[in-house]
Amino acid sequence: MSLPDFLIAGVPKAGTTALHAALTGHPDLYLSPVKEPKFFLSDGPPPTIGGPGDVQTYQEHIWRRPDYEKLFAAAPPKTLKGEATPFYLYDLTAHDRIQALIPDVKLVILLRDPVDRAHSNWTHLWVAGLEEEADFLAACHAEEARKARHWADFWHYIGLGLYGRQLQHLYQRFSRDQVLLLRYRDLKDNPAETLDRVCSFLGVRTGILTAIPRENVNRHYVEDNGVNRVLRSLLRAGGDFGHRFPVPLRLAARGPLLTLLHRTKGNRPVTTPEERAALLPYFADDIALLQDVTGERYDDWLSLDRHARVA
Repeated sequence: MSLPDFLIAGVPKAGTTALHAALTGHPDLYLSPVKEPKFFLSDGPPPTIGGPGDVQTYQEHIWRRPDYEKLFAAAPPKTLKGEATPFYLYDLTAHDRIQALIPDVKLVILLRDPVDRAHSNWTHLWVAGLEEEADFLAACHAEEARKARHWADFWHYIGLGLYGRQLQHLYQRFSRDQVLLLRYRDLKDNPAETLDRVCSFLGVRTGILTAIPRENVNRHYVEDNGVNRVLRSLLRAGGDFGHRFPVPLRLAARGPLLTLLHRTKGNRPVTTPEERAALLPYFADDIALLQDVTGERYDDWLSLDRHARVA
């Protein structure tokens, strides 16, 4: 069988893509050529309904086991095989699927301040033209209604950040020595040391990886104005119906719209103290649970001052 020895299992917008890219440079590791195959997110075909762009994303799922094993078939002998799907931590049923198929797997989890993570998540979808809410808090407050309409997990801005309950469930399936918890900020600010922690955890040579590639970095600033509202409406319409057309045609239609939407360069907005104050009540109890479950301190995430937080 060609199944992974380790998974980068969480969380979205916390450096998983960058970590995946960095680990590909280690001679003792083999990373899936498809980042986010999402194999353990379903027992069969993925859903056929969702929010803007969800169905197209579902079409990318590698859900058949032979196709999943093919991702690792080219791994050189004696290398450790792995993949990165940051939704595995959030999807509690994925924990059971992973445990049933690869019970000895090692799991790498990157955690990020849940308010900042949610804001980055919203920004990602806003810049892609898929998020209809120009106000971050309004988008968060729309979460339950979107869940009821079966929008995909990536729209769950608050739910994705409830790490305490997710890790509590994970630790009921896997021993703690199978799980490595990292902070997004550690990966960003101390890449060499953090990469050595990952390599040591996986049991491969340290001192080889020293830097994190700049992944998913762009400087597009999308204002909420009349022109951009039209462009985002067209992109959302494409997200709703694009799955009915061949991929080359979808890309040909989407590309010019995104180019126009991204015509302005600038720094993305950061979370404001007012936004933090509004959202922290959603996370406070779970942060306390996270500390109880892990034995580590995350109370800096309760601060309204972003400069006082470790993240």
